[in-house]
Amino acid sequence: MNSYVNTAVGALLGTIFVLMSVSIASEGIFHSEAPEKEGFAIVAEEAPAAGGEAAPAVAVPIAQLLASADAKAGETVFKKCQACHDGTKGGPNKVGPNLFGVVDRPIASHAGFAYSAPMKDFSKGSSEKWTFEYLNKFLLAPKKDVPGTAMGFAGLAKDQDRANVILYLHTLADSPVPLPDPNAATQ
Repeated sequence: MNSYVNTAVGALLGTIFVLMSVSIASEGIFHSEAPEKEGFAIVAEEAPAAGGEAAPAVAVPIAQLLASADAKAGETVFKKCQACHDGTKGGPNKVGPNLFGVVDRPIASHAGFAYSAPMKDFSKGSSEKWTFEYLNKFLLAPKKDVPGTAMGFAGLAKDQDRANVILYLHTLADSPVPLPDPNAATQ
């Protein structure tokens, strides 16, 4: 064999040896175990494959739920929403629109936020409003209530959690609209 070929093969083998040694050493130094418990998992439900299943029906009227709701508990539950929404007056839009004054505000109407086409269709040209009933139904399962919405939140399955959040959102306004009468909302 030629000395140039021997030198080239030796350089190649030397390079491979150095790269493998660095790889093994870095794996030993920087190896990390998977955490025992995830910090916070955002679960997004998949859309139904066939048939377009409707959103689950809300069993208890929101007016009755609001009668026993706690805005302070709603503020705690709202922390899940703060990754994408701000609730301060004049606050910024994030991934989702600012929610100050959202109760009784026209749907898909917050200035400076680019709503998805399904949300604009759902709002019927911003003629529909975020009433207590609409919020309750939407927060139960956003992706099922407005198929195709960009909101990736799976929803709040517990009636009391939804009522607490809605009552808290109700407080985020200069002049909150009156709460619905729980006695008038029997089904």
